[in-house]
Amino acid sequence: MFWVIPGIFALIVFAVSLTKVDADNPSRVYAAYGGIYILSSLLWLWLFEGVKPNGWDLSGVIISLLGTVIILFGSHIGIRFDS
Repeated sequence: MFWVIPGIFALIVFAVSLTKVDADNPSRVYAAYGGIYILSSLLWLWLFEGVKPNGWDLSGVIISLLGTVIILFGSHIGIRFDS
């Protein structure tokens, strides 16, 4: 039950952090947050619940973090998908 307090604190820190994002498209930053959330969830699982992530977990994190990088930086490399 004591794990609820750090979880609530983490959500509050996250919500306040989102209000401080200085970006042209804050929604893009919020979308990219998904990869960070998945990584944080697996770290929580491992460090606080004692369940070591398996290969599928790690593969999923890598894929989601790759997606995060694409969302955040893809428009900066000059390849356009819109007409």
